[in-house]
Amino acid sequence: MLILGGWLIFAQGCMTFRISDKKAIGSFAKEGITLSASTKHLNGHTIHYVQTGADSLPTLVFIHGTPGSWSAFEPYLRDSLLLTKFRLVSFDRPGFGYSDFGDAMHLHDQSAIIGPVIQSLKNGQPLWLVGHSLGGPMILELEIDYPGLATGLVLIAGSIDPAAEKPEKWRKILFKTPLNYLVPGAMRPSNRELWYLKEDLYTLAPSLHKITCPVYFIHGTKDTWVPPVNVAYGLKHLTNVPRKDTLWLDGNHFIPWIKFDSIRNYLMDKCNGK
Repeated sequence: MLILGGWLIFAQGCMTFRISDKKAIGSFAKEGITLSASTKHLNGHTIHYVQTGADSLPTLVFIHGTPGSWSAFEPYLRDSLLLTKFRLVSFDRPGFGYSDFGDAMHLHDQSAIIGPVIQSLKNGQPLWLVGHSLGGPMILELEIDYPGLATGLVLIAGSIDPAAEKPEKWRKILFKTPLNYLVPGAMRPSNRELWYLKEDLYTLAPSLHKITCPVYFIHGTKDTWVPPVNVAYGLKHLTNVPRKDTLWLDGNHFIPWIKFDSIRNYLMDKCNGK
């Protein structure tokens, strides 16, 4: 009983995947990089994001997977080459980081919170959405809900094929019972939204034809969490996209970090124009 009680206490505070704004700003400042952190309030919800780079430049908006926070893209926000060409913005998706931590939402509900904030960031320059894993369908949802929001989309190991999702019925059992209290930190909203995703991808599918901006895929050939068939699905169903391209990398689901140079160079090449 004592062990169980200890774990319940521990589980509430561990694996949150978030860093305080003060600590992050100080860390970036040591490298001579100005990191700004912003919190917006919209219809009773809180959305948090950070930014590096000049406001006058084209923008890359990064959307993390699950679990996670804006810091998943910290290496990109620090990169000296990217900073010469882009304003770099990274969000805490709803339910994670400092955006209503713990409150999992369906993709459409997240989009209703994130979308208006991204719209407010537009500066007359190209704006590209870059999403990893669950962030992949998230940026598709954003472009569908807010047509013309983005100049283009980049899906990194994006989970978009509903048929590729495993049943995982245990996820619903977990968050529908007191067992949920045993799940640590950000794994709790992650488990719930991964269950929602199985429905959300089927809901998203009939609207994929509405996307009319360029879409680029970056995927690991050895990704077993989000298998490469997701790319084939996107290439087939994004029927009105003017330009599609795929960068295959020899790696797994963690390519944003283990293949940083390749992805950074691809973003600099593909996302620099309108």
